[in-house]
Amino acid sequence: MAVASPRTPARPRTRTRIQTKNRETILEAALEVFSQHGFRGATLDMIAAEAGLSKPNLLYYFPSKEAIHVTLLSQLMNTWLDPLRALDPGGDPVAEILGYARRKLEMSRDFPRESRLFANEIVQGAPRMQAALASDLKTLVDEKSAVIRGWAAQGKIADVDPHHLIFSIWALTQHYADFDVQVRAVLGGARDPIAEAEVFLDTLFRRLLAP
Repeated sequence: MAVASPRTPARPRTRTRIQTKNRETILEAALEVFSQHGFRGATLDMIAAEAGLSKPNLLYYFPSKEAIHVTLLSQLMNTWLDPLRALDPGGDPVAEILGYARRKLEMSRDFPRESRLFANEIVQGAPRMQAALASDLKTLVDEKSAVIRGWAAQGKIADVDPHHLIFSIWALTQHYADFDVQVRAVLGGARDPIAEAEVFLDTLFRRLLAP
């Protein structure tokens, strides 16, 4: 009896340039809509209008509003973790921590919509990010906290709680993206919040970390 040859697995389809461009256009439009209206306030019609595409065309690329949101959040998580990944255990402790704070502040300046998207997800209880927070984020924060704890044990920096140090850096940098309107209203239009914050945070953390 002849033995049927095994079927060759289907190769994943390669997107055309048009498909890639449309997908990127949809994600950019969704970022704008979600950052302004949150997940609950955003609609597929709003995203399609922002992208300049029909709703059926949008649904060809993404089956639902949640699918778009999850894609954006997945991309954002990788970007968000990069500055902490860059914390070098072999570097100067104060310089490394200050560098991390500076990179987070620069992200607030360069990616304010992404910061608000992330903040909105967390405020809602992270229904679409809970797994990533409990795995990728926690693993990386625990790893870098161990590095900071080691620096403190060697007397290179003050004995600070590393987790709360990282939380404080998040709070003191992402505030400038999430509450940009409030910050600028208080400071006035002639002042640069990010430039001023960089000087202030450098002074603050140098004093905090001094052994």
